[in-house]
Amino acid sequence: MTAGAATHRSMTTQQRRAIVVLSMTMVAAILLVVTAFIGGYRLNLTPSEPLGLWRIVPLHRPAAVNDLVFICPPETAEMRVARARGYLRSGSCPGGVAPLIKTVIAVAGQHVEIGASVNVDGREVSSSRLAQRDGKGRPLAPFMSGVVPPGYVFLHSSFPGSYDSRYFGPLPASGILGRAQEVFTFVL
Repeated sequence: MTAGAATHRSMTTQQRRAIVVLSMTMVAAILLVVTAFIGGYRLNLTPSEPLGLWRIVPLHRPAAVNDLVFICPPETAEMRVARARGYLRSGSCPGGVAPLIKTVIAVAGQHVEIGASVNVDGREVSSSRLAQRDGKGRPLAPFMSGVVPPGYVFLHSSFPGSYDSRYFGPLPASGILGRAQEVFTFVL
């Protein structure tokens, strides 16, 4: 056997080892992601709440004001427009969108008034000024004022550019996946 043949065999063995190690690493990473997803862990990559790792904690009661929740938006015309405009990320909710992380600011029976900002039962919601246009200059129309219907919640995020119930209205409470709990987050 020549020196060149031995080197060729050695490289092939190293390549095989590298492929095995990379394959095992990929399988482990996939298993970790799947396990985290099944365990209710989600990455938030939107500025509506701090970026990072969150967990969906079961909510064993009706949603209440000030609950920070994960919620799947329904498949409506407004949500299809929101997805087309890039307001919603891809995910596991109906319509192929990711759950939203929002704070419940009104529940069934509460009156929501939408003007320059949002008022719930006569009290102004902080950080709720409405934008006339989105970040790309496209017009935004506010939702109509009114009473939150039974089985629905009105959602808000204090992030100025948040797409929330100010624009799309109340969402069915049945879409709530659970309470949003920070695990490891950071603010840029």
